[in-house]
Amino acid sequence: MAFYDPIADKVKQLTPAELKKLADTKLSDLVQQEVPRSRKRVLELEQRYPSAGVRERAQRLIDEKKHVASMTGGVFGAFGLLGLPADLTVMAWLQLVLLVDLATLYKVNLKSERARNELLDLYGYTTGVGPVQRSGPRVLGKVAEVLLTKGGLQTLGRAMPFVAAPVTAYLNNQHIQKVGDHAVRFYEGFDKAHAKTKAASRKAG
Repeated sequence: MAFYDPIADKVKQLTPAELKKLADTKLSDLVQQEVPRSRKRVLELEQRYPSAGVRERAQRLIDEKKHVASMTGGVFGAFGLLGLPADLTVMAWLQLVLLVDLATLYKVNLKSERARNELLDLYGYTTGVGPVQRSGPRVLGKVAEVLLTKGGLQTLGRAMPFVAAPVTAYLNNQHIQKVGDHAVRFYEGFDKAHAKTKAASRKAG
């Protein structure tokens, strides 16, 4: 049975006004808003797959976001160029949610400002935006612009809708997997360093 992710329901219910509000929210605020929800998602995942390793659970989180990304790509892609702003805004937000989920899975303390800043730096790197203004608005819009140019979606949006929809869904899927892979490599390094620190503390004690 597939792991239920309420993000899919939230995306389906997004109105144009809510999309605009999402795009105008500061990146740092989005992270803090998502942390408690992420804890619930990760806890449910751990309870559902108690024998799974961290890497398997990480891929399950990635797969769930890929499912949502494919869904939004299919829906918004059907509108061609008109659907691109909405699709790319959701994609930019979805990538940030995935990073918060993976950080939570790897036991990163996102109450720490340093950990949140590291996550946002990782977000800028994995999405191709580069260093981001953590407190400034419109970062999601900037990520959307990068996805537009790097993914070739601008040309795609001018295509016939029945062509654009499945291809946009595929490209969304690929972007999510790439972000997830980068994050897993980053947080696995964090996890190993944390384990070494705990081992050293036990020896010292």
